Amino acid sequence: MRNPSDAGQVVLPGMPRRLLRASPTSLSDFSDCPRRYRFANVDRPLPPRGPRFAHHSVGTALHQVLAQWYDLPVERRTAGAARQLLYAAWSPVGFRDDEQSDRWRARAAGWLTDYVAELDPTVEPRARERTVSTTTERMTLSGRVDRIDERGEELVVVDYKTGRMPSTDDEARGSQALALYVLAVRRTLRRPCSRVELHHLPSGTVAGFDHTEKSLANHARRAEDVAIDIQAATEAVTAGQDPDEAFPVVPGRQCGWCDFRPACPAGQAAEPAREPWSFLAEEDDLPA
Repeated sequence: MRNPSDAGQVVLPGMPRRLLRASPTSLSDFSDCPRRYRFANVDRPLPPRGPRFAHHSVGTALHQVLAQWYDLPVERRTAGAARQLLYAAWSPVGFRDDEQSDRWRARAAGWLTDYVAELDPTVEPRARERTVSTTTERMTLSGRVDRIDERGEELVVVDYKTGRMPSTDDEARGSQALALYVLAVRRTLRRPCSRVELHHLPSGTVAGFDHTEKSLANHARRAEDVAIDIQAATEAVTAGQDPDEAFPVVPGRQCGWCDFRPACPAGQAAEPAREPWSFLAEEDDLPA
């Protein structure tokens, strides 16, 4: 196990505090299960991961296509071109068999066709798959944004969603990751930014929220609280505490699909493993 270099740091008068390097994903991992955070961010070599899930294959392909589509010349930015990109990007990993993979590829192509039909091919996003970063009192935070739109003088954080349930405005408002992206976009691109949007491809719906300085400050404060807990756990390990005690497991239903299930006996005991295709919605479950 590797301990981060800032663990146990002695801070002398006038000496700046070493900041925790974090991302929205790592903060979420620690909040959900500190041991998952440790497996992903502390232990080296990385513990073995479980199988890839089919719904991840769907989401990865669609995200890749929506980034590549804007690389095409304007006159080639069509629904047909998007489908061709999807066929090239598609991976059958995680599906039960080829028939299921082919069926879902066709379904994803339909979502993509409808979504692209609503886009103006002449309008260029400010950025795609862009890594943005910012700092707080406790951490340096970075993450990758699916798309950043330019609307007048303002920038908008756009996140693609491919799950079975349509996104809601409350989900956009409550997303800590999206709020942190707003702060990071402001710092990285030096432009006003307050709006976040969730574009749900299966239903073609858009959920959004316009952050205020107060709502952003609330999200940042909660993120810093998590960073403080991460630093405390890391320093405890440096001081000799058992890593399993410093980064305890939080067993629950999520153990059935956790990436690090093969390395976690407690997770294996808590919940049976889910089949890699079990999160794919059946036809009747999909939004109308």
